[in-house]
Amino acid sequence: MTNQKSLTLSHGSLRFSAMECGDGPIVILLHGFPDTLRSWDAQLAFLADHGYRAIAVALRGYEPQSQPPDGDYSSPSLVSDVVAWIEQLGGGPVHLIGHDWGASIAYGVAMAVPNQIKSLSVLAVPHAGRFLSEIHYYPKQLRLSWYMLFFQLPRIADYVVRRNNFSFLRRLWRDWSPGWAFSEQQFAQVMEAFSRPQVVESALAYYRAAIGLHSLPLGGSSREQAPWSVNVPTLGITGADEGCIAADVFTSMMREEDFPEGLKVVTVADAGHFPHREQPALVNALLLEWLAAHESGESL
Repeated sequence: MTNQKSLTLSHGSLRFSAMECGDGPIVILLHGFPDTLRSWDAQLAFLADHGYRAIAVALRGYEPQSQPPDGDYSSPSLVSDVVAWIEQLGGGPVHLIGHDWGASIAYGVAMAVPNQIKSLSVLAVPHAGRFLSEIHYYPKQLRLSWYMLFFQLPRIADYVVRRNNFSFLRRLWRDWSPGWAFSEQQFAQVMEAFSRPQVVESALAYYRAAIGLHSLPLGGSSREQAPWSVNVPTLGITGADEGCIAADVFTSMMREEDFPEGLKVVTVADAGHFPHREQPALVNALLLEWLAAHESGESL
């Protein structure tokens, strides 16, 4: 097994901690909420052992040195971080894998710089544009997404997330992945990260920037103008027992017309919101097959 090494990436004055493993074609892995770059431990070692240089990065705001002074957590800024990392790592093209918020950001990167992305793999979050614009068509999903509205409450939500050793985040893990018996060590990594100065505020700022009243695509004309096309071959993975974004909602929002370079959607049995953590062997095999096919220019 290849050992992990620490790495620091940058974008302007911001610094981002990363862990890398292996040598070869670059694979960048973006974690979600509430999680850390340690989310990808099983994938780092596996991909390294199969000839890739796998790099998991802490997202903007998840450590003090990556918190922007202007508090900008808008989607364009989150995307620009990843584009800057790709440039720092040699300009690409790279493979990109994202979970939850990392998936949402990865869609944006693939739309912004498709020529720098060999393949895209997204876990738990369907086409980000369709999700924000069409969620109102899915009453079940509106109920599951209650926390997004709760996070719009400044100070109140921040306090609730912090209290009682982050029991709120523990509840989200249990609700979103009801069959996953995660370890205390795994959750301790999350508690440690969210205990750092301003990390809770930063993590919740993602939601406030994304679905605040100033940013919601409320009108039909806004939806019609949205840039839907993801011009990168894309693998979408959801868990059959998803408690955050329901598996049927995920699959219905992943439409071939939005992915002209190819789309494959897989539902992983006995997994919820964290399929790469809950079923690492199966997810690793899916990822490796997708990366290998698009490393050589083939299609599945």
